[in-house]
Amino acid sequence: MILTMDIGNTNIKIGLFDGDQLVQYWRLATKSTYTSDELGVLVSSLFQNKGVNLRQVDGIMLSSVVPTINFTVEHMCRDYFGLDPNFVVPGVKTGIDIKYENPKELGSDRICNAVAAYHDYGGPCIFIDFGTATTFGVLDRGGAFLGGCICPGLRLASDALVSGTAKLPHFELIQPERVIGKNTVANMQSGIFFGYVGQINYLIRRIRQEMGEENAQVVATGGFARLIADESKMITCFDGLLTLKGLRLIYQRNFGG
Repeated sequence: MILTMDIGNTNIKIGLFDGDQLVQYWRLATKSTYTSDELGVLVSSLFQNKGVNLRQVDGIMLSSVVPTINFTVEHMCRDYFGLDPNFVVPGVKTGIDIKYENPKELGSDRICNAVAAYHDYGGPCIFIDFGTATTFGVLDRGGAFLGGCICPGLRLASDALVSGTAKLPHFELIQPERVIGKNTVANMQSGIFFGYVGQINYLIRRIRQEMGEENAQVVATGGFARLIADESKMITCFDGLLTLKGLRLIYQRNFGG
């Protein structure tokens, strides 16, 4: 089996694949204070809870946008799985043509998303990852990565609204029933949520226009993807496992299995 780990700014998503089938999925908080043993005990307990032996893992593929935790994760993999992990880094075979001015600047999670989006949905395709930051990626008909855009994530935007003002209170991120709120919290929920949906829809329209592909499908992934996808009629697919699927495909293209 192949273990995949998507190390993001907020969460570590873990997927265990048997062939092309995801058999287990877990999520941990990303903490730079983890020791390799603390992380190893957490992962071991997750495996034990599902009745899976750590030694059933034949290979490990990682994507990380948090360099400060990579050393810890590497040691955990060696100590608890007996394997050296493989990272998505420049030079790894992806099967896609990256038309970025400097491909080394492109986050490994976006590369994984591009690989999985083209494999599962084809092109032209716009994939959006709703994480700490919201990232857009654009694939043409041949699967080349053309670029994209990045904007603050939904949680980041709401936190900035509260921390940057003197009297506005903390509030729950939900989909309000109405745009016109009747109290301060409802006003904030409405402005953040519907304003964010409007931003997403506008960016999709502009990207489609620039591509000359008015019917390019739109795939959403990430923590807030479902919330936004339920309101935005321009999002055509929801795939919460896109990054982990991309990691599995990249492992396969480099090491087989």
